[in-house]
Amino acid sequence: MPDDKSVSIEELRRRIDEIDAQVVALLNQRGAVVVEIGELKRRNSARIYAPLREIEVLRQACERNKGPLSDAAVRAIFREIMSACIALEHPLKVAYLGPHTTFSHLAAQAKFGASVEYIPHRDILGIFRSVASGAANLGVVPVENSIDGGVTDTLDAFMGCTLQICSELLMEVHHSLLASRPETVVERIYSKPQVFAQCGHWLSEHYADAELISMSSTARACEVAAKEAGAAAIAHSAAAATYGLAVLHKNIEDTAHNVTRFVVLGQDACPPSGSDKTSLVLSVAHRAGALVEALEPFRNHGISLTRIESRPSKRSPWEYYFFVDFEGHQEDARVREMIEQVHKACNYLKVLGSYPIAETTVSIE
Repeated sequence: MPDDKSVSIEELRRRIDEIDAQVVALLNQRGAVVVEIGELKRRNSARIYAPLREIEVLRQACERNKGPLSDAAVRAIFREIMSACIALEHPLKVAYLGPHTTFSHLAAQAKFGASVEYIPHRDILGIFRSVASGAANLGVVPVENSIDGGVTDTLDAFMGCTLQICSELLMEVHHSLLASRPETVVERIYSKPQVFAQCGHWLSEHYADAELISMSSTARACEVAAKEAGAAAIAHSAAAATYGLAVLHKNIEDTAHNVTRFVVLGQDACPPSGSDKTSLVLSVAHRAGALVEALEPFRNHGISLTRIESRPSKRSPWEYYFFVDFEGHQEDARVREMIEQVHKACNYLKVLGSYPIAETTVSIE
């Protein structure tokens, strides 16, 4: 006969089973309503992905959370619920910088969950082209890193596109050194150039004699390292199981809070949420004071810049484009007036999108 403790556990498990049955029933009720919403969207040609609704659902879930689950756990659960429900509305295709288990892949999964279709691309420009052509509904691309700065491939790709930024994601990035065997004597290390920059001090201290070899992605680095003796790769620890590698060292980034900002690309503009950011790109005449004149309207309208970064135009020597992020939405009257004044002081200006400011930073261990 079972003792009193095991009987108590069995009783609690029966209660869990009853609750689970209610949860499944409620999830399917939610799914049925989502199917109706999907039909209405198709009739009205409305967008599939609604960033404002996404934020509202996650915020309400956390406000209603009384524990013992953490807000992060509740967000993760509702992320997957929304992912499954979006799949009921319409098969959503999301392009990312592949292959499987790159940081871009992990970011895309953190944003859209496991129930959408992910389309890997060999380069960032391919993601832009995929979304522009309609082969993918959305794309996820890295824009900047808190240690290494802007992602130049993404900034350059914005120059030739008509896509809109419709959302953003902040992801805390952790790097690990992976090799085919735990006892590997590391002679060569493969990874992306940006990753080497984020781990530079650690590598100098621990593997000063190892050759650093740049690859197109951290996943590709893992593929190569898995086949070579004396080779290692720097990637997320989640890639170890996928490529049959052992984790030699974890969290080797130089700064504890190593955050990469990703943006979601789409065809449609995002309406105001009340807490928004706008990105634009501009160029000015090659003369003294031209950039100051272009930026003066920001100060005059009391609009805070959150980022400004320059990139060579590649059209003429010493000509630059400036990528600017600032608080506010392009539909706000004050912002609209400011953009008009900035435009008058520029040779070129294009708004890349207005979108809700990311409220939390995702951490993937």
